[in-house]
Amino acid sequence: MKVYFLTLGCRVNRYETDAMRRLFLDKGFEVTEDASEADCCVVNTCSVTGEADRKSHQMLRKMARLNPDAVVVATGCSAELADGTIDCDLIVGNREKNEIADRVLEYMKQQGKHEHTASHVRPEVTKKDEYHDFGSVLSPEGTRAFIKVEDGCNNFCTYCAIPYARGRVASRSFESCVEEAKFLADSGYKEITVSGIHLCSYGKDRGEDIMSLLKLLQAIDTVPGVERLGLGSLEPMSMTEEFIEGLADLKHLCPHFHLSLQSGSDTVLKRMNRRYDTEDYTERVRLLRKHFPDMSLTTDIITGFPGETEEEFEETCLFSRKMAFAKIHVFPYSEREGTAAAAMPQMDMSVRKARAAKLISISDELSAEFAAGMTGKTAEVLVETVSDGIPEGYTANYVRTKITEGADISEIRSGDIVKGVISGSDGAFCLMGLRFK
Repeated sequence: MKVYFLTLGCRVNRYETDAMRRLFLDKGFEVTEDASEADCCVVNTCSVTGEADRKSHQMLRKMARLNPDAVVVATGCSAELADGTIDCDLIVGNREKNEIADRVLEYMKQQGKHEHTASHVRPEVTKKDEYHDFGSVLSPEGTRAFIKVEDGCNNFCTYCAIPYARGRVASRSFESCVEEAKFLADSGYKEITVSGIHLCSYGKDRGEDIMSLLKLLQAIDTVPGVERLGLGSLEPMSMTEEFIEGLADLKHLCPHFHLSLQSGSDTVLKRMNRRYDTEDYTERVRLLRKHFPDMSLTTDIITGFPGETEEEFEETCLFSRKMAFAKIHVFPYSEREGTAAAAMPQMDMSVRKARAAKLISISDELSAEFAAGMTGKTAEVLVETVSDGIPEGYTANYVRTKITEGADISEIRSGDIVKGVISGSDGAFCLMGLRFK
């Protein structure tokens, strides 16, 4: 039998798709890239925005239409939040993904014709707050590997449905995380990124604080074969000086930090139920730059949050420039059913999108400025692709780089780490002359 996967959304979803792929392979399935020939189509859905939700349901309908005889499975956050009938045969909750292959086989034994309709009541999975471990997960492609160490979130920001879709914080065991790091390093991955739904809450369900995450990073940093160690999204108030000093002592940590912001206006942050203001955020960035002077800083910002005035939006624009972000991931505010913000007076979508476009333009300027500032610096690049003889990859601070100079270019392969001097920039790209590490 053959199984097809379609993954939408975040890197945690991508990680979990890799894990589910292995579960199906272990049951004798063959993975196919052609949905029309599959016996089972799995759509790993996303619900971070209304557009993501809409696309998730659109893809489920497409699978059912494209392959009427296949078992169509919906999993992920959009499927989790669906309250009622959706276009699939089987719904598997986020914390049930490690059971998905068995659930599909059981369904196949019991069912005849596929109706492609299934019902789901929202509260079911949030009752399961323990961490469900997939074991070691190997990505079938790419040069960077990911380790999921935590699931769920306890924060309940007013715009976000993730706590309802993922449940409360549940942390993976320290030993399991380190074992996966060893497995990935032994499998040839030189860079490992530690991620989770709310990474800085790792250990919180066990009564631990942010230093529990540092302890885990210290252990992974010493795994033989790990040459670069990356971090997923971080919460500003978790960035204590003690934690940052600990990060600075890590031998292989990539100096790139994705520090969640959401708005550069204190009044909007308060309506969002974020637990910091711009002064707090500025201090955390100051501490990070003190210990990582060449770091890149990226963030997420929502435009058009309910009640956001033109003045509040301008505060966000000014603050973004002040922080000198290397990149801003911009999202027009999207109502999520059941959240506090959805009950607030909503702004016209055209305004939300216009503000998003302006902020994206600012982000492009800041990205170009950051890349230009790399000129003349020595950097290491993990090569991800070689296209038309030009190797391309990312520096340790995650600037996309094309290697255009050097006598040994023809010898470079995907997965190599090469070292050289940045010779210039082209927009958000760096151009590099190199020598082998």
